[in-house]
Amino acid sequence: MSRIGRQTFVYDRPPVVAAHRCVAGQKEGAGPLRDWFDAILEDDLLGQKSWELAESEMVRRCARDALDAAGLSAGAVQALLGGDLNNQIIATSFAAKKLSAPFIGLYGACSTFVEALVLGAALIDAGALQNALCCASSHFCTAERQFRFPLELGTQRPPQASWTATACGCALLKGVGEGIRVTAGTLGKVVDLDISDANHMGAAMAPAVFDTLTAHLTDTRQTADDFDLIVTGDLGWIGRDLLLQLCREADVDMPEDKLVDCGASLYYKEQDAHAGGSGCGCVASVSCGWIMKRIEAGELRRVLLSGSGAMLSPTSSQQGQSIPGIAYAVCLEGE
Repeated sequence: MSRIGRQTFVYDRPPVVAAHRCVAGQKEGAGPLRDWFDAILEDDLLGQKSWELAESEMVRRCARDALDAAGLSAGAVQALLGGDLNNQIIATSFAAKKLSAPFIGLYGACSTFVEALVLGAALIDAGALQNALCCASSHFCTAERQFRFPLELGTQRPPQASWTATACGCALLKGVGEGIRVTAGTLGKVVDLDISDANHMGAAMAPAVFDTLTAHLTDTRQTADDFDLIVTGDLGWIGRDLLLQLCREADVDMPEDKLVDCGASLYYKEQDAHAGGSGCGCVASVSCGWIMKRIEAGELRRVLLSGSGAMLSPTSSQQGQSIPGIAYAVCLEGE
């Protein structure tokens, strides 16, 4: 593994995505990406006693499906890297308990899946691991009552609010084999432009995505023309427009037709998702479905994938603090 520039790794022996699976909730399953999900939940509670336990069960099922697709047992997993939006990432850690896999818990908010890919690929390329299962999840009901309001209140959502996706994505990385290669990864910096509206996730995260994307392009001496798509995590329709504005102001060439946002792709506008999708499961499920399957089909060759997260907590919001953002990026290449 080689480090180039200030923030980017190039993997000398690029790990491959040996298998990937994605699960979506009912609202997500009614959206434009319906046919790209491996499973759509019939019941967002999954027969559990709480929404948090339901999210954990969703993670467990998605992880098991990915392992089955790779022909690997849970006992053969050398590391599970992942997280969610719950306090103490309980959805993922409880799932890790059931899977009995060595666990590296991560919290990058909605950027967690791409963070897991960056770190998992680094550990494999360095020879510390032979495989790593990278995952992230979110659930509308768990996130809504933790960060905003109890569901029972039926609180009116402002137009700039995003909809936390009920979804999960898992990707199994291996050091050898055939599949999508993870060739480079970029660590992001915490960027804070003093956005304090806890409903306006797109505005809080767009500056961090801009910072990480430009860092990756600068470090690797590439431009948007070197990629078939540049995919962002969950800026939504408003955040994507803000990212394009930041690019124009900095004279960064970012063709609109190459910039795709998972949150802006997950729902039809008439589904009343307001600004679009967000949550750890947003970029994870869309990447493990719509993006990776298109790479495997040969429709896409090189994709720059960036996940973004708003690093707020209920406490920081109640204390009137601004919302710092973080973003990570990985380059995915087909055979």
